[in-house]
Amino acid sequence: MIYLLSLAVVILLFIIGALLRRLYDLRLEKPSAEAGGAEVSLKTTWAKFDELLTSLLTIHEIGIVNAGTIKKEEFYQTVLESACELINSPRGSLMIHDAQHDELTIAAARNISRDVIESTRIKPGLGIAGRAFQTGETIFVTDPAQSNQYKDFIGKEEQKDPFIAIPLKLKDKPFGVLNLHLSREKESFTDYDLKFLTLLAGETAITLENIKLYESLENFYLEMVQTLARVIDAKDSYTGDHAGRARQKARRLAEELRMPEKMLRYVEYAALLHDIGKIGIDGAILSKPGKLTTEEYEEIKKHPAIGYQILSPIHFLGPVAQMVLYHQEWFNGLGYPEGLKGEEIPLGARIVATIDAWDAMRSDRPYRKALSTEIAEDQLIKGSGRQFDPEVVKAFLKLEKSGWPEFEK
Repeated sequence: MIYLLSLAVVILLFIIGALLRRLYDLRLEKPSAEAGGAEVSLKTTWAKFDELLTSLLTIHEIGIVNAGTIKKEEFYQTVLESACELINSPRGSLMIHDAQHDELTIAAARNISRDVIESTRIKPGLGIAGRAFQTGETIFVTDPAQSNQYKDFIGKEEQKDPFIAIPLKLKDKPFGVLNLHLSREKESFTDYDLKFLTLLAGETAITLENIKLYESLENFYLEMVQTLARVIDAKDSYTGDHAGRARQKARRLAEELRMPEKMLRYVEYAALLHDIGKIGIDGAILSKPGKLTTEEYEEIKKHPAIGYQILSPIHFLGPVAQMVLYHQEWFNGLGYPEGLKGEEIPLGARIVATIDAWDAMRSDRPYRKALSTEIAEDQLIKGSGRQFDPEVVKAFLKLEKSGWPEFEK
């Protein structure tokens, strides 16, 4: 965070310095030419700075606020569109290096055909983009048709326009290339175009690093969650791989119910951790083969609140803690711990409740064998509108009967 703030200060100082230099240059222009031309030039300069600031702030916000919600493809497209708008470029592409195959592929494009995007594969060092990537230097091409180094990957019509290939670097190591074509209304790329695009490329690299760090953090949390889930399953003898089964179904069911993308992982985590509070319950009660006494049942009922107390201090797992707290609420308001009713209960909790009940019925318990699919389905239907959300039950049974197919967006 400190590094990002420092970068922002440097960028602002650079912009202010460039603006002061530009104003100084305008003052030195001859009186005969300065009256109208200087005013127009100054307005154009201000407009360009405003566009640059808008683009940088947009990318910066993605890295700080939306790193965990935006997909890389969307981020790449945002960067390309910002760059094109900044210099009025009609077409362009953002290429990313695929380390596994050691080639550059198009991750975002503007006014380039789908066939070309899908078929383009450029090795480092080959073509203009490949050379820019390998050398880490910006390359201008004034006449693509006459360049022996130009790789034919964007069609004959596009080859007529001059373009610039800017390597995208992180810690001086290229990870991609930004290719932008010159507008037909412009004779050449200006010095300001290059400076603005260089700033944009730098912010892009830092933001992408933030996204990668966030993904690494998420992977760390997932590993932690899976470990905790295994602890829970080991403590509660009947469950086996209960949490693992619940996780896969919860995510797929959440997709079926069209939950927002950013909530899918939370539902997945909630399915893994919904019984984490049982860590605080006496193992003798959890594994008791007979009917629980009133006192024992009251003890069991504490596990959602215990789970919430464990998870809520972790900021990242805040939404998960809420789902864990309320996964024993009933749709008719007769559940626990707070007696929430209907849509007062978070949808993620309603999903977990349905999957949890199904898995419990279909598993061997200390006091009975697993129920058949037909009996479990009948019990779920009977509980629809009473214990369970009818829409969740409907979607769940649909997926269960169809074998849990992959989600199609």
